[in-house]
Amino acid sequence: MNVELQVIGSALRGVAEEMGVALVRSAFSANVKERRDCSTALFDERGRMIAQAEHIPVHLGAMPDAVAAIRARDPAPGETWILNDPFTGGTHLPDVTLVSRVPLGFAVSRAHHADVGGMEPASLPAASRELLQEGLVLPPVRLTDEVLALFLANTRNPEQRRGDLRAQEAAHRLAERRMSELVERRGAERVAAAMDELHAYSERVVRAAIEELPDGLYEAEDRLEPADGSELAVRCAVEIAGDEIRIDFTGTSPQHGGNLNCPLAVTRSACFYVVRCLTAPDLPASGGAFAPVTVTAPAQSLVNAEPPAAVVAGNVETSSRIVDTVFAAFARAIPVPAQGQGTMNNLALGNRRFTYYETIGGGQGACPDGDGPSGVHVAMSNTLATPVEALELEYPLRVERWALRPGSGGAGQRRGGDGVVRELRVLEDCRLSLVTERRARGPRGERGGADGAPGHNLVNGEGIPAKATLEVRAGDVVRVDTPGGGGYGPAA
Repeated sequence: MNVELQVIGSALRGVAEEMGVALVRSAFSANVKERRDCSTALFDERGRMIAQAEHIPVHLGAMPDAVAAIRARDPAPGETWILNDPFTGGTHLPDVTLVSRVPLGFAVSRAHHADVGGMEPASLPAASRELLQEGLVLPPVRLTDEVLALFLANTRNPEQRRGDLRAQEAAHRLAERRMSELVERRGAERVAAAMDELHAYSERVVRAAIEELPDGLYEAEDRLEPADGSELAVRCAVEIAGDEIRIDFTGTSPQHGGNLNCPLAVTRSACFYVVRCLTAPDLPASGGAFAPVTVTAPAQSLVNAEPPAAVVAGNVETSSRIVDTVFAAFARAIPVPAQGQGTMNNLALGNRRFTYYETIGGGQGACPDGDGPSGVHVAMSNTLATPVEALELEYPLRVERWALRPGSGGAGQRRGGDGVVRELRVLEDCRLSLVTERRARGPRGERGGADGAPGHNLVNGEGIPAKATLEVRAGDVVRVDTPGGGGYGPAA
């Protein structure tokens, strides 16, 4: 890569990253300003991702579908478009996406709003059976004052929702200014040529890395824990052929009556994440890195659901299990880490006055050359934890305990990371929703390493299911023990 390309590439990545900083620093909700549950990126005129900030993998891998849906409606300069429909490029309804024209392309932001309506506060119902129960559905539409009023009228705590949307809009205005400055400085033709080459460079690097992998067909299966106590299968076949990878999910369970369903865009995101981890993890990301990967799945299956399927847990929990399953298939060919916690441990609390949402970190799998990290958000989540001070200042909640969970990581030559214990005391009556996984069985160890410990959910010391929505009273204590990661290799 020549010097000018490096300079322009750094400038484009800088715009995406500055968008993210502006969004985080001007957001109203703890979920965005503290947990940083948001993502930003730049796309070219052809709808290809050129630069992204290092935010949420499940957001970023699905963004091209959102941009394609809006490009099809011929957006004009100066317009900002909004969507959250999982079946037109969204992920789940709380993830609200904005797309706007900038010189030579599009700016995109996606932020998880702590409520978008629906049957339960924080829009994370454990028992939803169709999409409309999970909140307001927005197909691609121009963000006008009327659309904003409609959105706010269907959400709880609307002023906080307004603040987070305005923060997203501010990030878009910043991207427009920065891209105008870059074009003025370097010239439109050179910047456009650099965008082409950055996309092509990422593709070349990933293809070269794939060629180093052993050709073959590698299969794996894993299980999810729906609310009815049964199990759902995620099956995949990974075919490596030259410089391409095909991932097929034939044999996966059909879409079901709960909310663990995934739109195909989320399934692709999970697959792209695994391939990036195993090929060129340090490569500056662009859509070119996705080009050598083809993902297919049967229609109306768990990982390629169709409307009106409920999907709120698919984005967070099924995406995590897809990652586990695809890694397990690659493990037949090359060394991979042991399984991590494989869940985001989604916890939502709220009533008419407030809505609170968080994911909780856990133990990650050990690698051939190192122990797994403890108490972290990685894989499809990649968020931060809500600080105690911010949580207690803004919400009627008190953190009673937040500590590592010793011994929950699997033993082995390399030990899995430990999960955490998170205890929250509720200070006023509200609704609790928990959407979690890895409660029936823990994450698997690799190459003889022991499994990590499964997680547990409790209210006032009494166990509750992996997926549950219930009323809690002032003074009740909600405890979540998150899973530990699997160990790697037999213990000495």
